[in-house]
Amino acid sequence: MLRALRLWGLLTVLAGAALLLALATGSSAIAAGDVPRLLWAPDGSPAAEVLHTLRLPRALAAFGTGGLLALAGALMQVLLRNPLADPYVLGVSGGAAVGSLLALLLSTAAALVQLGAFAGALLSIVLVFALAQRDLARVDATTRLDSAPRLLLTGVMLAALWSALLTVLLMVAPEARLRGMLFWLAGDLGGSDMPELPLAALALVLVLAWPLGRELNVLLRGAATAQALGVPVRWLRRAVYLLASLASAVAVTTGGAIGFVGLVVPHALRLVIGNDQRVLLPACALAGGSLLLLADTLARSLLAPQQLPVGVVTALLGVPTFIALLLRRGGSR
Repeated sequence: MLRALRLWGLLTVLAGAALLLALATGSSAIAAGDVPRLLWAPDGSPAAEVLHTLRLPRALAAFGTGGLLALAGALMQVLLRNPLADPYVLGVSGGAAVGSLLALLLSTAAALVQLGAFAGALLSIVLVFALAQRDLARVDATTRLDSAPRLLLTGVMLAALWSALLTVLLMVAPEARLRGMLFWLAGDLGGSDMPELPLAALALVLVLAWPLGRELNVLLRGAATAQALGVPVRWLRRAVYLLASLASAVAVTTGGAIGFVGLVVPHALRLVIGNDQRVLLPACALAGGSLLLLADTLARSLLAPQQLPVGVVTALLGVPTFIALLLRRGGSR
């Protein structure tokens, strides 16, 4: 337990440093030493206004979104018993993208776009759960792989359907709104002025998932083994699916389709600290939030005052990192 506390403390310090960097960096730089003072006692200066109205909400939303993506990725990898699973494997991001682009076609209000994204994500969750609930409940001792294949295939097929609908929406969209749609599809935290939602969702999912850590460790050995050891496999699978889907839905609603965070962070931490979910899940929340916070800082500062989609930065960082992790793992073997 002491080792876990040290790890969580180190990741908390990293998160604090990433937040300080995000608040101090931008097209108008703020001295790092002035950030705590302006946060605690704003003096009405332009720097304080930028800090409180623009950078702080965006930074907190980025941390919450990254933590949700990494936490959802860790849960999905347990549910499917596949280290390459990520939050979008079940089509949640596709449903959210269709809902948000429909809202963008009808209105430019940010609240309607977020509402459309959340509605699309919930629709995708309901469809996958309804179509694959038998597979979630099944415990098959005769097969070696019991990682809910129907759940996975249903999600993949639904994601293909959403992709086709996205293509249609982009083709019929007026040029005036096409740029905003593409920006959202690539991941965009520019309009994230309500960080309370992702932060509250991150705390809720973590509080609900962490007590299940022991059962999740047993589930990794296989559903039949877990059932024999007294784990309520049917209930546990459904709970993990719903928690991962909720985390994915809120993350996509807040920041758009941001990839690789839910894939790279759990995989990297697992190679370093092992696969104990009681340690891994809080570590994923902290590391995922820090990673997306740093990526968003790069996205808005590399070409300032222009901004890059944060999903592009996470892909540029995630692909070589993941390849390096795979090569390292292969070399160690």
